[in-house]
Amino acid sequence: MKIINRILFSLLVVTLLAFTACQDRTELTAPSTPSSTPVSFARFVSMGNSITAGYQSGSLYQSGQVYAYGNQIANLLGVTYVQPLISDPGTTGRMEFGGFTTTGIAIKYNTNSGVPLNSTYAAPYNDLAIPGAIAYDIIDTTNFATKSTARANPLFSLVLRNKAFGNSMIAQALAQNPTVITLWIGNNDVLGYASSGGTSGTDAATHSLPTDVPTFTYLINTIANTLATSSAKVIFANIPSISSIPFFTTIPPVLVGGDGTHYTVYGVTKTGTRALVYGQDLVLLTASSVLFDANGAPTGVGLSPANPLPDKYILDKDEVTIVNNAVSAFNTAISNAATAKGFALVDINTLFSQFNGGKVINGITFSPAYVTGGLFSLDGVHPTAQGQAILANAFIAAINAKWGSSIPYIDVSTIPGSLIIGKQIKYSGFGLPIIEKGAFDNILF
Repeated sequence: MKIINRILFSLLVVTLLAFTACQDRTELTAPSTPSSTPVSFARFVSMGNSITAGYQSGSLYQSGQVYAYGNQIANLLGVTYVQPLISDPGTTGRMEFGGFTTTGIAIKYNTNSGVPLNSTYAAPYNDLAIPGAIAYDIIDTTNFATKSTARANPLFSLVLRNKAFGNSMIAQALAQNPTVITLWIGNNDVLGYASSGGTSGTDAATHSLPTDVPTFTYLINTIANTLATSSAKVIFANIPSISSIPFFTTIPPVLVGGDGTHYTVYGVTKTGTRALVYGQDLVLLTASSVLFDANGAPTGVGLSPANPLPDKYILDKDEVTIVNNAVSAFNTAISNAATAKGFALVDINTLFSQFNGGKVINGITFSPAYVTGGLFSLDGVHPTAQGQAILANAFIAAINAKWGSSIPYIDVSTIPGSLIIGKQIKYSGFGLPIIEKGAFDNILF
């Protein structure tokens, strides 16, 4: 799993602050009262990873966290939903617009960081999602401070700081006697491998997936069995295909210059250096700063067999197959577990695929196009605030369908667009965004 250990280690030395921040909900639509519903959100808890936490543009920060889908549902229904907020600019490495200048970087990253705002909250948080978490982390009781170097992540200590209620995500969730629980996990069990170009894994020789299918199936069933012991309404969500995520689809393996000339991209694959094939091989968004310099001029990397794009920036056709097979198997396991226990299921995989080519919601057209599509934030993986509203509505739809409730939907057009100045982005001569080198170094998926 790709976890960058440099992310905000300063958080580990931040003393628990002596105040609790109130959550700012003033920018959201006024709560709407459901006409009728047998589902009580009196004690609403969410578990998962970065998306559930409200992570955007490579960082966890307050002005993004308040638009996490769980918090948007809570605001809609007027219920309490406490989050482990971090003041802006958030965790180190937040990706931001640098503005358009002749020589400037259009997308840069912020080296500053914020501080925890409500770490003295007496009870466990309602939003227990931890950026970087994999399926195992839902039930893992390992002391946060003694996790292996490969799994070190200061956000575990930040989110699960109140050990009196348990030493795992699921323990702190159940300690709240929840009435509704959402769980969206498994993304990182695939993304860790995929986002590294297949260079991360448990076996350096075979580059195997961080979580094998039997283990993932065991974990999701164990989680389901444990949650079924509570009286809560439980909602699971599955994993989207990488073909729906701009991190994997923005840069094509054949570049087209401003004059219409086509340039084949050469890369190092597991079977050797070769020309990459459109429709088979994927070039990761992280390759932008390698292919182009700060002014958008080609560096020469990837444009000849003698100077190929390194392996970590490529997901070759064989690795794409590995990822697709894993997503399919994990989603089968998630669906089977949800069905067996009578849980609701949100089909995120199908939802995201519906945006390919564009989809109009509340008068706004969304697509998976990087930045201009409005669905994903600057890191190309995590949704924007409006994207989170779309997710919130998907959870609401699943709840209504499963239990016959009539929870109203969020009007996505009332949620602020996160990328309203996207037209300022500077592009290379190949029509691709210029991203500052190092911008992806601190990202947790």
